Amino acid sequence: MFLNCHSYHSLRYGTISIKELVKQAVHFNIKILALTDINTITGIYDFYKLCQDHNIKPIVGVEIRLQDELYYICLAKNQKSIAEVNRLLTAYNCEDIEIPKANPDFTDTFVIYPLENIPEKLADHEFIGIRQNQLNLLIKPELKQFIHKMVILHPVTFNTTEEYELHKIVRAIDYNTLISKLTEADYCKDNEMFTDKKELLAQFYHESQIIENTKYIVNSCHFDFDFSTPKNKKHFTDSKENDSKLLKKLAYQGLSKRYSEDNLQAKARMDKELGVIDQLNFCAYFLITWDIIQYSNRMGFMHVGRGSGANSIVSYCIGITDICPLELDLYFERFLNLNRKTPPDFDIDWSWQTRDIILEYIFGKYGKNHVAFCGTNVEFKYRSIFREVGKVFGLPKDELDILATKPIQKHDSNSVSRQVHYYGKLLEKFPNQRSMHSCGILISEEPITNYSALEMPPKGFPIVQFDMYTAEEIGLEKFDILSQRGLGTIDDTVKLIKEKRGIDIDIRDTTLSKDEARCNEFLSSGKTIGCFYIESPAMRGLLRRLKCDNYKVLVAASSIIRPGVAQSGMMREYIFRHNHPTRFEYFHEVFEKELGETYGIMVYQEDVIKIALHFGGLSAPDGDVLRRAMSGKGRSLSALQKVKDNFFESCKNLGHPEQLSMEVYRQIESFAGYSFCKAHSASYAVESYQSLYLKVYYPIEFMVSAINNGGGFYRTEVYIHEARMSGAFIHNPCVNLSQYQTTVYGSDVYLGFMHIERLEARLAQLIPEERTQNGEYTSLENFVKRIPIGIETLQILIFIGAFRFTGKQKHELLIESRFLLGTHKVPFRHLTLLEEPQKDYQLPSIERNKFEDAFDEIEILGFPVSFSPFDLLQIRYRGSVLVKDLLKFHKHQVKMLAYLISRKHVPTKKGTMYFGTWIDADGEYFDTAHFPNCLEEYPFQGGGCYLLLGTVEVDFHFPTVTIHKMAKMPFIPDPRYSMDKDKSQEIQRSLREDVSMTFRKPYPQQHEIDLPRNKGMWK
Repeated sequence: MFLNCHSYHSLRYGTISIKELVKQAVHFNIKILALTDINTITGIYDFYKLCQDHNIKPIVGVEIRLQDELYYICLAKNQKSIAEVNRLLTAYNCEDIEIPKANPDFTDTFVIYPLENIPEKLADHEFIGIRQNQLNLLIKPELKQFIHKMVILHPVTFNTTEEYELHKIVRAIDYNTLISKLTEADYCKDNEMFTDKKELLAQFYHESQIIENTKYIVNSCHFDFDFSTPKNKKHFTDSKENDSKLLKKLAYQGLSKRYSEDNLQAKARMDKELGVIDQLNFCAYFLITWDIIQYSNRMGFMHVGRGSGANSIVSYCIGITDICPLELDLYFERFLNLNRKTPPDFDIDWSWQTRDIILEYIFGKYGKNHVAFCGTNVEFKYRSIFREVGKVFGLPKDELDILATKPIQKHDSNSVSRQVHYYGKLLEKFPNQRSMHSCGILISEEPITNYSALEMPPKGFPIVQFDMYTAEEIGLEKFDILSQRGLGTIDDTVKLIKEKRGIDIDIRDTTLSKDEARCNEFLSSGKTIGCFYIESPAMRGLLRRLKCDNYKVLVAASSIIRPGVAQSGMMREYIFRHNHPTRFEYFHEVFEKELGETYGIMVYQEDVIKIALHFGGLSAPDGDVLRRAMSGKGRSLSALQKVKDNFFESCKNLGHPEQLSMEVYRQIESFAGYSFCKAHSASYAVESYQSLYLKVYYPIEFMVSAINNGGGFYRTEVYIHEARMSGAFIHNPCVNLSQYQTTVYGSDVYLGFMHIERLEARLAQLIPEERTQNGEYTSLENFVKRIPIGIETLQILIFIGAFRFTGKQKHELLIESRFLLGTHKVPFRHLTLLEEPQKDYQLPSIERNKFEDAFDEIEILGFPVSFSPFDLLQIRYRGSVLVKDLLKFHKHQVKMLAYLISRKHVPTKKGTMYFGTWIDADGEYFDTAHFPNCLEEYPFQGGGCYLLLGTVEVDFHFPTVTIHKMAKMPFIPDPRYSMDKDKSQEIQRSLREDVSMTFRKPYPQQHEIDLPRNKGMWK
């Protein structure tokens, strides 16, 4: 009888989770239940499974509303019906085709209208819903005539009176208004909750026809869904057999290019993989991915195939990946095995500049009716909840800011705040809006609207209404089409070298850079700023601690930096064993046999599976549960608990010491969701080497490309500094030499107009475009006639020195700009055929302070260009020790003067600590550690130069300065405001720093783990 139930997937309307909805139905002994969320099918598959588990007949449908007006409720007679409703919603969401208020074109769907929207004609499958409190209206002749087409309508939206209030709150959030301003039409009726079925039927006792109609509908609805059948596109060609033949042909063609003809190992591996792929019907999945790569290659785009797909020699030979699985002994079963019943993901990266072109090809090739992005449910977030709920109760902005930014302990304890806390906590984990999955593409055999309505987010590609987990459950596996800036940097560098130097570099030839001596030298010394994945302070420190000077160590480093290995304490143990390979014993002979390459330490996801199988004695299916958990895909805590129980039972049967078994499982658990498979690390390592090769041999072009691709870990200033350290001469933007992006002429690097934040992007692009079409600008007046610009924007260009080619001082140009434009923006003035000669204004020469330009640059660009930050200090002292000598001062106290680059927040059990990255007066980088007790007395005070006092700690070749005291050093007064003391100190407060926050639990300290290095201690 409950034909109109809402879950919280009726965004900002329903207040009940799918699980709770079914739980309530069980409580009220309801055997037939309908889910009809507003304009969405998001929850129907989870709902179907839960109903099946509790012996409830599931009916699925959608409630159609526009502008909060209820049009009708759609109930699915069968699977075709859901497709009908999905197409109706998709046409509206994606093509702006209006939804009819009555008589939608359905053949397999029951339609139930509210009394407020009875159409002129009712089709056989159309009915009118009547609530129990509307029964007295049936005395009206205009309604009495419809009794034979009426059904019981008892909507369910909330569970309790508290949830009814919560419903009103989310409605107010949706309307962006105060809860007190809502009208009755804005929220549901106060009886929209489950009630006893017998009591509900008793209300309709005198209207037996209505009861019979309701029974007819519930008995006629049959939504049976087959979750076991794959829904992806079945064939790339016209049949499974031809797919298999084509994949085999392509694979062996690639084998002959990648390997020598007599490589029997490669051929044996190929035959084995092709057999498994064919047996599991994954040929089409491989071929579709290959097809996308072929298009990318034709377009000249660079890609990286990463993730577990690089474990496959087939992937390698058909060009999906560039990782040789034989070289690294990659474990194919980690990617694909006969126990795995769902297709694997291929993770393919493109440059952020070209990814959309790839997406357009996929949608065009495979058809918009068969392709869509996965959706995601964006939940109400902890801090934003308090702000949203606070607004509903009318709190002022100041109090909202406190609620959103400060811990609960610092909130006011008044009655309104208590309400905000109470209802805010109820809203946690509620979906707030649907969004696009960052990379997951679905390609279906049948029209994708058979499974979901589509929505069109601002990005411009349609999304399904469910997430990747639901997609996988119903048999739709995603293709991960990703983007990153690292590939853009590499690709742009190669193009820039070709343009500026005429040199062709085949950067995809991995033999070019993988074990190149000079690259390895840079790698082992951590000179990797700008290089993909290996430029962060933590990674550069790890490379130095390992003295990483080859590809295989870099592969391991790419994985042990991940939280999983670090959190288990095994990153530090790996560093020790790498530096002292004779000073430890393996935990057990299985660790020596399976993990000898990594000193008996689990570094990769494959290692965890190997240890679970060979040490723990787990079954292959249990190993697959672990794989999914480590990939962040496993959602079943009960399945993981079962694996854990099996592990300890098996270890006991195998006679392993209990203490050792507990330690091994502790390490296994730490990998969940925070680790790489080996192939993924290898893919990252290849890309890291590619970028490192370009940095070593073409440093200026590389840094320019890094700047133009938005950098990476650091802000633009750091990459500009790195370019200068590589021999570049950095110049401010110039209207006659700069482009929109930063460009290079030999060793001269001209910053692009894109770096002037207050310059509109339109103008930043127009200035070089106009120059290219009509020649260089000859004067300020000539520029103003050719570029439609206002006085304020023109003055920004003058202050940054963009007209220095005129040979005039800034004050002259400023006065001239006033003559030309006055105080207002003027219409665009085209050049005339006969130009009047420019008036020559004779102005007095003004002696400028040499540092004025630097302060202009900080104000406009955010950093100085003409001088270094050290040049602007009031003191000449540069510290007693420079970076180049730090290794000599182990355990000694040093005093250093340094410019702050970045700091990372790290939680500890004793409070927050920071790791800082700095440059000294020579421009060299070093790192500091700031413990909570020091930070209380000597906190960071924003960007700038600091005097540091600390003790040098050299940890496996890597020096860190543990800070005891620090003080921010003042700049000279801003000479532009010599008459205004407050203003003259203002600009240095705008200096930037990179701050990264970490909110994970503190890593255990070494003494808390206390791993014995002698296996005898485990007995």
